[in-house]
Amino acid sequence: MLRASRLPPQPEAPVTAPELRECPGCGLFQIVPALGPDMRSNCGRCGTALRLTRADPLDRCLALTAAALVLFAVLWLAMLMKVSTAGIVRETTLNSGPLELIARGLWPLALAVAFTTAFAPLVRLTGMLYVLIGLKLPTPPPNLRGVFRLARYLKTWAMVEVLLLGVFVAYTKLGDLVHIEVGPAVYALGLYSIVIVWADTALDPHAVWEAIERRGQTHAPMPAEAAEARPLDFRPGAVGCESCGLVSMPSDHDGRCPRCGAALHERKPNSLNRTWALVIAGAILYIPANFYPVLTVMQGGAGQPSTILGGVEELLDSKMYPLALLVFFASIMVPMFKLIGLAVMLGATMIVTTQAGAAVLLRQRTALYYIVAWIGRWSMVDIFMESLLGALVQFGRVVTIEPGAGALAFCAVVFITIIAAEAFDPRLMWDAAARNEHRPFTLRQALRGRAAAVR
Repeated sequence: MLRASRLPPQPEAPVTAPELRECPGCGLFQIVPALGPDMRSNCGRCGTALRLTRADPLDRCLALTAAALVLFAVLWLAMLMKVSTAGIVRETTLNSGPLELIARGLWPLALAVAFTTAFAPLVRLTGMLYVLIGLKLPTPPPNLRGVFRLARYLKTWAMVEVLLLGVFVAYTKLGDLVHIEVGPAVYALGLYSIVIVWADTALDPHAVWEAIERRGQTHAPMPAEAAEARPLDFRPGAVGCESCGLVSMPSDHDGRCPRCGAALHERKPNSLNRTWALVIAGAILYIPANFYPVLTVMQGGAGQPSTILGGVEELLDSKMYPLALLVFFASIMVPMFKLIGLAVMLGATMIVTTQAGAAVLLRQRTALYYIVAWIGRWSMVDIFMESLLGALVQFGRVVTIEPGAGALAFCAVVFITIIAAEAFDPRLMWDAAARNEHRPFTLRQALRGRAAAVR
């Protein structure tokens, strides 16, 4: 009699080929090994993620993006909330906030809200669908690479998920002023936030770039065997593209990436000067953002302006401790954390450090950079909340909420710090440490680097 035995699990076939990459966090050139589905490759020196593979990187993201676009349409077309007091009823949609800001002369703030909650998400979603559907067509539409680059760039500025927190804060603050009924747009907003995060998790952007390359839609002609040749095709002066990750020679392609067309630079141009200028501007604007009122609640024809900190104190007086903590963290601590964090990284890059300091703190500073770059957009919670309150509560002398000038300065701080984080190049910290240690990384040492792959 034959006895059945269980075979050992077979390793999954790799879905990628080995590829030479430059780490965006520390600048080390290293080989990303062949990866199976749902694996992650980290930089062997600083730990930055170099590649995250997915089992179905295109089709799943396509379905989720299409669902997100449908929810986005419901979000903007359906009723957001119905508020009533003293027999007066108001129904509002999301576009009511920017329109109310324009009516009150705060058109720059209205443009910022409309850009982050309407234009950027819509262009991002339609751009992703254009690319993902186009890759499935026998004859793909033109300029897939340019559209995908734009969609990836707008990810930072599409802040509908942050808007969800703004709606929650506005709903909680309105509880004592008016009667509120939640509309379909609020439920669509919650579902959209879940679906878009799911879509981002399901996407492997490098797989999309490779698919675009296979369809021949590149900035410059690329040989079919390019993928196999890349790990060996390294020469002094090679640069990793910041948009698609391809390592190439700028001199061979007029200073542009042959795959996506982005401008190639060994390091971001004038990174330190531009970041310092933006950090100083943000620090200056942070003062009026906290000094001038961001909101005024008028009841019975009388009211008192409220600053950001004053709003936190009002929430504490109302015993809304979790909400007060959320507003304090997002509106006060996050901008301050970003300004201080960027200043620390700039100072550490420009000031001579000791060998011990360079070895111990470099990984931490690199991690700090990515935290600063990610967390800044969540400060828009306060701006979205004020836009919604201004649109919802307009009941004449009974009760009215008016956004203040401080909101404009605060929004400028948020935008400036986001741009400052994008302008800073964390690789400069590693360059400075190598110079200070008098042990620059040679080409031979760089080629020995190999990214770590984990599931």
